[in-house]
Amino acid sequence: MNTTPYQHLAHRLDELPNGFPSTPEGVELRLLAYLYTPEEAELAASLRLTLETPEQVAARLGSDPRTTRSQLKSMARRGLINAGRAEGGLGYGLLPFVVGVYEMQVARLDAEMARLFEEYYHQAFGAILAVQPPVHRVIPVGQSLQAGTEIQPYESAAEIVRSAQAWGVLDCICRKQKALVGEPCQHPIDVCMAFSQQPGAFDQSSVVRTLTLDEALQTLERAAKAGLVHSVSNSQSGLGYICNCCTCACGILRGIKELGILNAVAHSAFINTVNEDLCNACSTCLEGCQFDALHLELVMTVDPLHCVGCGVCVQLCPEGALSLVRRSGQAALPPPVDEGEWRQARAAARGIDLNAVL
Repeated sequence: MNTTPYQHLAHRLDELPNGFPSTPEGVELRLLAYLYTPEEAELAASLRLTLETPEQVAARLGSDPRTTRSQLKSMARRGLINAGRAEGGLGYGLLPFVVGVYEMQVARLDAEMARLFEEYYHQAFGAILAVQPPVHRVIPVGQSLQAGTEIQPYESAAEIVRSAQAWGVLDCICRKQKALVGEPCQHPIDVCMAFSQQPGAFDQSSVVRTLTLDEALQTLERAAKAGLVHSVSNSQSGLGYICNCCTCACGILRGIKELGILNAVAHSAFINTVNEDLCNACSTCLEGCQFDALHLELVMTVDPLHCVGCGVCVQLCPEGALSLVRRSGQAALPPPVDEGEWRQARAAARGIDLNAVL
């Protein structure tokens, strides 16, 4: 049986550490057909994670360099493939579906694509979220840590923001998608944050609104006050975004709430603790916990399996009875050093050959 371009691309995307599982009804193929022409799907399926110039891609495929360059440029502009500096000039490479292609479609997302993604989510997303290490990692809300707690730069949202050279914000595709399928939530939508080490990186973007450093820090604070959970890619370096998430819309955090996958997101290195002398059992903090980690007995108690260490509830306590402390043992191990280490660990967990796609 002949393989269609969309089957070819779906298989290629599932060879990546992130994964792109198939569904019984072929929803993944309809999603790809919505985004790519057959010719684009075939070209994308031939790419590698390692960026190559159009001339290198054309030489490998035996195609016309000029035509290949035009196709790659068009696909990169629409967020269908990756683009960046490579040896020899601008390079192009394969982009995972999540996190990657899907998140780049925020400007294109409409009711039909939102419906297709919702179908795919319920049929296949659990297989993505159940694999370790997770795609995303929680970092705590500022001012939620116990006084004197040592914190690494990659564990601090504010430090991640300050370490960048360019800042931007865009609409949350998760909340936009849920609204389009008739399930909107009340959290702000304009709080997805992007960063770059290249000054002016977002100045020409039609999707990302450029921010100053002060505006980026204000956006971070606004998201925290709205009760949103900070999460980033699951590594110590190379962090290019902060998702400000909720369990009612976020594709990853919904995995905990809707699919029951407690480790769908890597917990932060911290866990909530209660000062019983200060807690007056007012239950105010319960309103902020999205993970069913707080339980009111004589005083508030914390379920360590459910607490992701986000610190959202800490800022709500009027008595200052809650704070985050560093976890111990296996739960305190640092995240992968960089994306390469994360890919290696994830590929090993899935039993796939990473060399086949590099």
